[in-house]
Amino acid sequence: MTKLIEAMNEVNDLNRTHGVTQRGGKKYTEVFVRVEAFRKAFGLDFGINTEILVDDGQRVVVKATVTNAQGTIIGSGMAEEIRGQGNVNKTSALENGETSAIGRALASLGLHGGSYASLNEIDAVQRKTQAMAQPAPAAQPATPKSDKEQAIAWCKDLVAKYNAANSRRELSEIDRNTPDAALEALKNDYPDLHQLLIERFTQKENNLVN
Repeated sequence: MTKLIEAMNEVNDLNRTHGVTQRGGKKYTEVFVRVEAFRKAFGLDFGINTEILVDDGQRVVVKATVTNAQGTIIGSGMAEEIRGQGNVNKTSALENGETSAIGRALASLGLHGGSYASLNEIDAVQRKTQAMAQPAPAAQPATPKSDKEQAIAWCKDLVAKYNAANSRRELSEIDRNTPDAALEALKNDYPDLHQLLIERFTQKENNLVN
């Protein structure tokens, strides 16, 4: 319990110093900051697990649970995202949903972002409701992508995987599974994208405790 209280106090302090100011003047502590405080307090003794409950091509529903050293669930949270709604969900609805679910699971332990549901989540309710009420758009013939467009899409997918990593071990596993030939080709053909990829990887690595 002492470790949890210490983590709660640290998150509250981080909310004041690193919180993102949203509409209405309230601050929201981003999920990666709270995960960092969680890992700092509990190391790898406690776990964060996610499960995809729905992924039907339109909706994504993800459940996150927090377990203690004995494997007992001590916190949980769920999140729903609509594919194609907003810039992030056009390519990374699943990753976005997972991040939101983890944030709510941490909030259930008291490691909240300033409020149990972020203002972004509240604003999203109307958008999601409207999207669900609309019929799915008719499939359009795919426009052939240029080589650079394909490279950008590949980089976006890889960065989304970086962002979803909960530990440096997971991040290293993603790095090991990335084909060296693909990275070398990216470096030769699009050095700006390659440099951006390195920066995003390094930034994520620095944000992870272990």
